[in-house]
Amino acid sequence: MKQSVLTRYRVLAYVTGVLLVLLVLGMIAKYVLDLSGAPAFTTAVGIAHGWLYVLYLVFAFDLGTKAKWPMRKLAWVLLAGTVPTAAFFVERRVSREVAPLIVEAEPVRA
Repeated sequence: MKQSVLTRYRVLAYVTGVLLVLLVLGMIAKYVLDLSGAPAFTTAVGIAHGWLYVLYLVFAFDLGTKAKWPMRKLAWVLLAGTVPTAAFFVERRVSREVAPLIVEAEPVRA
């Protein structure tokens, strides 16, 4: 497996994790604190999280199939982007597990 497969998964895991935490904070600001500007913030962050979560699903599925994970584990990793802060913990665990599977690219000979 190439390093790029793990790297793009890690980037999207962090991005979707941060956006989900911001979305939860925005929802609290909107519904509990009734702050002005919160509805627009929540809408923007929600749309961004939704689209980037789709990319996260694609990259996590790609990583899981290349790492030959069982379906149950793959499902847990895919759902980690829907639970606030879970993506951070799952990403760390996945990175440690997949790191030994990374194959360095062979140098190009001329």
